[in-house]
Amino acid sequence: MFTDFINSLSDLLYSNILIVLLLGTGIYFSIRTRFVQFRLFPESIRVVAQPGSDDKGLSSFQALMVSTASRVGTGNIAGISTAICLGGPGAVFWMWLTALLGSASAFIESTLAQIYKRRAEDGSSYGGPAYYIQAALKKHWIGVLFAVFLILTYMGGFNLVASFNIADSFRAYGFFDEASTPLIIGIVLALVFALSIFGGSKQISKITEVLVPFMGIFYLLVSLYVVVTHYSLIPRMFSDIFSNAFDFRAIFGGFAGSCIMHGIKRGLFSNEAGVGSAPNAAASAAVSHPVKQGLVQMLSVFIDTILICSATSFMLLCSGVAPSTELKGMPWVQAAASNSLGQFGTIFISIALCLFAFTTLIGNFYYAEMGLKYLCGRTPGKALLNAFRIIAALIVLAGSVMEFGLVWSTADVLMGFMALINLPVIVILGGPALKCMRDYIKQKKEGKDPVFKSADIGLKDKTDFWN
Repeated sequence: MFTDFINSLSDLLYSNILIVLLLGTGIYFSIRTRFVQFRLFPESIRVVAQPGSDDKGLSSFQALMVSTASRVGTGNIAGISTAICLGGPGAVFWMWLTALLGSASAFIESTLAQIYKRRAEDGSSYGGPAYYIQAALKKHWIGVLFAVFLILTYMGGFNLVASFNIADSFRAYGFFDEASTPLIIGIVLALVFALSIFGGSKQISKITEVLVPFMGIFYLLVSLYVVVTHYSLIPRMFSDIFSNAFDFRAIFGGFAGSCIMHGIKRGLFSNEAGVGSAPNAAASAAVSHPVKQGLVQMLSVFIDTILICSATSFMLLCSGVAPSTELKGMPWVQAAASNSLGQFGTIFISIALCLFAFTTLIGNFYYAEMGLKYLCGRTPGKALLNAFRIIAALIVLAGSVMEFGLVWSTADVLMGFMALINLPVIVILGGPALKCMRDYIKQKKEGKDPVFKSADIGLKDKTDFWN
């Protein structure tokens, strides 16, 4: 009964409410920013290479890696497979559209997080949606509600999915035993995860800045190899994507299982644009102007969806293995890789998924810890924080032995509620971020490395950093 309820709630959210809110907000901010995701894309690449403005906060690159660690995960592999198997190849197009429009929303929310970030005792910064809700809307209870859903979504729903998919990837091997293998994998994974998170947020950023670039580049190269060696299938692949994406008779004949809904679900799950997660990492960066982190997090959406999700999609659709509902998730990915690369393909996908999912686990916990610190007035007691970390490890263990549909739908519903809070908020508060963008562009035209002062945009709200 619980599984049926969660599945029904997921269908309701994504069939009616979120499709309008996500695409509507993305279109609104794309127009208001004059398509910042395209105009300032080269600038976003330049900004990432800049060092931090002081050594107490994260650099732009470190903040990018923390947010990308959370974004780039099981959704980029198993999620894409699930979307195509259940919704058809057209889901890829709607995933792209969600990312391209959502990039504008990601720019706004992360710029806001920088504007309203708070100063810690050691001089570093922290913040996110809960903080800009409290500072600008003066609605503490909405900030609390968001922080609660942030914890439930990232420490709960998303980490259940990551853990489940790691365990599920071992089904391709002869030693897999339904009764014992998932539990053993869950125990090992929970222990390694616990060792990482007990090091704190600085330790998390050090792990992710090494693992994320390595695994992302290697995965893209292997995917490209599969596509190139099956180049004759490329024209049909694009034909299938676009013809299925606009087969409106099939779409509206069963919208809950359509390519639109699955593309938006998996696109949002993967890139998290507008959900309100990445601003927590963006607020930790030490930069001279808030727009720099808006651009960096906009770039993170591009890396996640347009690069890595597309790589998975192309690899699957060019593999010669047909999708089916029975192969949804990791089985199709492993079958596709094995068909192209033999036993190496199966092993490579397992390793890639483990690395992707592991950085997702620790990146997600970084966000959940930010939510806990907001609820506790920034300083949770040591006993509470340790208990929180132990619970997080137990959730990772639980995810490895759960059921496919329940895990994915739970994550989708929790993520949907986060978006329901954050998207209307950034529409209401978008003004300062838009003024901030115009100030940045003005200074760039004057040949300056932009430096922000709140008075330059007439900001009346008190800030910790920009006065």
